[in-house]
Amino acid sequence: MTWCPFAIRWPIPEDKTQATINPTQFILHSIAAPWTGVRIGEYWRDSTNLESQMGLGYDGSLYQYLRTTVRADANYKANVQAVSMETASNLQHTDPWTPEQLETIIRFGVWMHEEHALPLRICRTWDDPGYGYHRMFPEWSVGGTACPGDARVKQFREYVFPEIVRRAQGGGPAKPEEPKEKKEDEIVPIMLEKGKTGDDSAVTLPVDFEGWRLIVSANYVPPGEKVKLRFDITNPNGSPRDINRIWEFVNMQWGFLDIDGPASVAVQRLSHPDSHVSVSLVRR
Repeated sequence: MTWCPFAIRWPIPEDKTQATINPTQFILHSIAAPWTGVRIGEYWRDSTNLESQMGLGYDGSLYQYLRTTVRADANYKANVQAVSMETASNLQHTDPWTPEQLETIIRFGVWMHEEHALPLRICRTWDDPGYGYHRMFPEWSVGGTACPGDARVKQFREYVFPEIVRRAQGGGPAKPEEPKEKKEDEIVPIMLEKGKTGDDSAVTLPVDFEGWRLIVSANYVPPGEKVKLRFDITNPNGSPRDINRIWEFVNMQWGFLDIDGPASVAVQRLSHPDSHVSVSLVRR
């Protein structure tokens, strides 16, 4: 048994049915969806048997679906030795980890060293103890994969892993360097604040040039019901472009709206204040 003390427990049935392991590796993934930890857990539970033990939202919230001593099936031949973490990303898994995600990944990496004695090194071979990311070795993925994307591989090698080592050896947290300019594949993740509807739940996203897509994901809605959302798109001068567009989503449903030019997009939740609704902008 091992549950991470700072993760939210969200066990799925496989925690009681799959074999136990002695974890010697920590492998990072991107799930190619702007999902919360709850939505990732629902996907593991309801839609696939290729799960990871951990799931990480854009806001840095960490969910745990299997104990770290129970086999997860997202790592092909490494399933018998790896603890893996799925992380929210854009649909092409090309965006970098957010600062909140980086902090949680590093904290969990240090905990894996302390809890399971993982050596502080990047895996040298597919079965070598240590730290890595999904695309490192063909033995970690059936048919190959680009996961977790170039931006996150760069973060892993230049910041994440060195920071895990530094903190595990007694160093205090260091702040990652802020990006100097907006990247074309940047994503802007926002979660509509829980417990609010109408004007109080509105979020406004600026779209400062053409070619962006608004993605909305309903990660939890009461069974048999729908969450109602309102979208208002205005021009830079404040004049309306597409006002009072109403969408309804059931649980685990998502949709997108292309924004063709500079604008501001306001999103309001009109029903079910306790539903989890994520709003993101991605570059088309």
